Amino acid sequence: MTEILREIGMIARALDSISNIEFKAYDLTKGQYLYLVRICENPGIIQDKLAEMIKVDRTTAARAIQKLEIHGFIEKKDDPYNLKIKKLFPTVKGNTVYPYIRSENDYSNRIALSGFSESEAETISKLLQRVRINVEKEWDFVKKGNKRNY
Repeated sequence: MTEILREIGMIARALDSISNIEFKAYDLTKGQYLYLVRICENPGIIQDKLAEMIKVDRTTAARAIQKLEIHGFIEKKDDPYNLKIKKLFPTVKGNTVYPYIRSENDYSNRIALSGFSESEAETISKLLQRVRINVEKEWDFVKKGNKRNY
């Protein structure tokens, strides 16, 4: 069987490394751009939902969110119906950086898929979505404290 996850991991690490270098000019460090994009695309999202979207634990998400807030990219606002809930919103600074992050993402997609036909690119996308769904099921299972049988 092909080591598909090894290939996916190398691709993800290379693109993450490129993004971290390029986004340093905007005071975004180590993966913070992932959180900022999701908050810009889902204003008012709560921290737990954001962590679930990115597939990280709550502590990791909390640290990244705190740094984004300190650097003025996002702000937390109280939910009007439940004061225990803090909703996350991009600031003007966050919304200003967002288009650049999207442009980088679009460029990276074009580079990654260069030489592929539109049909091949669509096939890769559909197959990777299926892989993601399979992995998400395992992630949910393990996140809930269960142990996988290898």
